[in-house]
Amino acid sequence: MILLISDLHLHEERADITDAFLAFLQQHAAHAQALYILGDFFEVWIGDDAITPYQRSIAQALSEVAATGTEIYLMHGNRDFLLGDDFCALADCQLLKDPSIVKLAGEPVLLMHGDSLCTSDRGYIRLRKVLRNPLVSFVLRNLPLRTRQRLAGDLRQKSKTSTRMKASAITDVNPTAVDHVMAQYKVRTLIHGHTHRPAVHHLPNNKQRLVLGDWDTQGWCIKASRHKLELVALPFAQRIEAD
Repeated sequence: MILLISDLHLHEERADITDAFLAFLQQHAAHAQALYILGDFFEVWIGDDAITPYQRSIAQALSEVAATGTEIYLMHGNRDFLLGDDFCALADCQLLKDPSIVKLAGEPVLLMHGDSLCTSDRGYIRLRKVLRNPLVSFVLRNLPLRTRQRLAGDLRQKSKTSTRMKASAITDVNPTAVDHVMAQYKVRTLIHGHTHRPAVHHLPNNKQRLVLGDWDTQGWCIKASRHKLELVALPFAQRIEAD
């Protein structure tokens, strides 16, 4: 069994999400072949040099699961794209490029965070290109800690305000972008998060797009068995039946 999750937005103020995630690790991930975390794992990440005791405890929890034999892969999201090798070393996980192809349920599947597919939101796409520029990322990582904390807070607030003001179609993925990337990578299945709109979309030519939900009032995961991909809602404190 392989598990995929996204958009937990972990932070200290949401102990309910943290508790649900830690239970998920012990009850499910520790018995899985692999766990893929497709971005926005943390609500904010301002650099590995600024890791907090809370974030260190999450890394330790991942490391304990990795010690059971579960391979853990972590993809950047728009909130935690500065997460780096130091955290991964603490957590015994591997950074995964966005996008990446992995074999799930017997076929190649394209994994993405999903924000790069929201091409109708032109302002966000422009900002993403700037922030993901290697030179800009280097500069951000080397700013004083207080400056990074202030910038992160400003970006979070602007993001929330901007999202509330935009039409739903603008903040969702663009169908043309989806078609293009699936054709580019020659896959029939795409899995992503970011939009917080969990669903299984059946596309023409026997293709499909699975969208992971965020962890807020409940959790979401995709369970990949030998022949099936299943989107599963996880009411907090509820178990998934193992294969």
